[in-house]
Amino acid sequence: MSLRHALLGLLADHPASGYDLTRRFEVSLQKYAWHARHSQIYPELNRLAAEGLISVVEEGARGRRTYAITEAGREEVRRWLLTPNKDAVVRNETVLRMFLLSTLDHAEIRKLLHEWIAEADAELERVCGALDRIEELRREQKDRWFGLFAAEYGRRSFQAQREWAEWALRQLDEAEQDGVERSEKENR
Repeated sequence: MSLRHALLGLLADHPASGYDLTRRFEVSLQKYAWHARHSQIYPELNRLAAEGLISVVEEGARGRRTYAITEAGREEVRRWLLTPNKDAVVRNETVLRMFLLSTLDHAEIRKLLHEWIAEADAELERVCGALDRIEELRREQKDRWFGLFAAEYGRRSFQAQREWAEWALRQLDEAEQDGVERSEKENR
């Protein structure tokens, strides 16, 4: 994914200023989908405007500009969404940590797994609250799906993280029990 497509997608929801877009990244996209800084967003908005993919629809105090997506911009988002990206590279630090758990002792792994369960529970609570708000908006605006699919994906992802951590704790328990039983047999 590129920053340009994220910005075009956000502007497809409704017009926004660079500040508004920066806030959307900070609040909803940064942790789960895409990180972008203020210093990256504004130059990209200028490029998108120069290419005719967005336009300035309002100028306010202190140079504040509100941008809206153009038809060409909508077509670009559509093209990007419908084109499979077989070369996509996923970077997920939590999964990398999962791969490297064997470098820790069982007590450290157990502590980390409990932290991941607590994190999943906190995120599940947050995402379920967002889902409730999205559902209220959908009832008011029947054709609006903004955020529903991503929030539901988040809910299921954190549920899977929690279930995985509980499974991993059971695996540790079994490994420790097997070790105790093996040690007892060797000492007989």
